[in-house]
Amino acid sequence: MSRSSKAVVSFIVGAAVGVAVGYFLNSDKKEELVGKLKYQADKLKDKFRAKKQQFEDAMENELT
Repeated sequence: MSRSSKAVVSFIVGAAVGVAVGYFLNSDKKEELVGKLKYQADKLKDKFRAKKQQFEDAMENELT
């Protein structure tokens, strides 16, 4: 696939994602979607904090 073809495909995919996001944000399910996204973001933050703590603990044990 040539470089210009990849650019066109990327543009089309980006436009489709933009249209989908715009549709959902203007629909009646906006609050539900935002709530789900916040919930997933909180779960990811919790996982990140746990992994960070595990890493810090492992480094501390390794250094002592």
